[in-house]
Amino acid sequence: MGYTKSAIQGISWMTGLQTVIRIFTFLKIAVLARVLTPNQFGVFGIAALLLALLEILTETGINIILIQSKETIDKYLDSAWVASIIRGIIICLGIVISAPFIASFFNTPQALGIIIFISLAPFIKGFINPAEIIFQKELNFRTEFLFRTSLYFMDAFAAIVFALITHSVYSLAMGLIASGLLEVILSFYLIKLRPKLRFEKEYLREIFHKGKWVTGYSILNYFGENSDNIVVGRLLGATPLGIYQMAYRVSITPITEISDVVNKVIFPVYSKIDEDRQRLKNAFVKTFSINTIGTFILGLIIFLFPKEIISIVLGQQWVSATDVLRVLAIFGIIRAFTSPASVVLLSTINQRYLTYITFARLIALLIFIIPLVLKFGIIGAGYAQIISTLATIPVILYSLNKIFKT
Repeated sequence: MGYTKSAIQGISWMTGLQTVIRIFTFLKIAVLARVLTPNQFGVFGIAALLLALLEILTETGINIILIQSKETIDKYLDSAWVASIIRGIIICLGIVISAPFIASFFNTPQALGIIIFISLAPFIKGFINPAEIIFQKELNFRTEFLFRTSLYFMDAFAAIVFALITHSVYSLAMGLIASGLLEVILSFYLIKLRPKLRFEKEYLREIFHKGKWVTGYSILNYFGENSDNIVVGRLLGATPLGIYQMAYRVSITPITEISDVVNKVIFPVYSKIDEDRQRLKNAFVKTFSINTIGTFILGLIIFLFPKEIISIVLGQQWVSATDVLRVLAIFGIIRAFTSPASVVLLSTINQRYLTYITFARLIALLIFIIPLVLKFGIIGAGYAQIISTLATIPVILYSLNKIFKT
């Protein structure tokens, strides 16, 4: 059976989705960057780091497993929902308990309130119907488009309205909470498959067994993605952290736009053709070519016109992010080149190779991040990210060679 037509249709819908998402994201950032200060963004960034860490530490990988499965998702559904609810409660309590220690670690006592407030987001999202993954599994990207568009609209709308009224850092968390609540409602309203509060031990064991490499990869990837934020926040403070994170977002978001669209569409397609390695290899080459052309063009624009982009998108109070934005543009291009490999590894259930790749990146980042930040400030964090991504290339080539030779 051919999946080219489905992939093309999926890419069209996901391109539309990413376009809509970026419009909402652009409006959200453009408004909030003019209403809130870099320090407030840095304070929220500290809370977001803790939230992301606990989400990763409790990751089951159930969505990836459900897409990989050749069977229907019915047998896993109840167990997956119970596991999701328990996970949400654990994350919520973990954030509340950890809040004083995190605020103290970053020497930012004003972060305590927003850290506790953001704990509502994972608690609410724990009740999302796991069956929403059926949109991707059945390549129903039109419904996925409408579903995700409504969520991102709610996130942007709630954050902007709350920020305009209060000028408070809590507005950043309000978007997450409002979006999570809407996702819970829509996941039950739109999908006929609805879970019940029951579980079977063997299914839970299967979920956790299959997801162990996903969890390991996710933990390593968290520190690979956030060690720079942790070091910048700890050594330089909340305001430099806010500036660095905003520059990172402005540089990475458009550069990874194409790869995110293609990867999301191609993952379920790869999963259906993973046993035909030559066909899989051909599909990978096409995907890599699209990523290479698109990301290089976008990255070059950001590298050449960082000050103009900062002024248009964020406003003059963020102009100090210009130099680090140029460095992060280079990082974004390299990262987008390497991202198609992760989809191949996940679709062929070779998560261990993905873990090795992420481990290589993390080791390189940990070696260079502190010396470079101490010497160059937030620009040094960008240099460290470039070095760490380059360090993964030999491992990626080795992993792909093993997969395509099988």
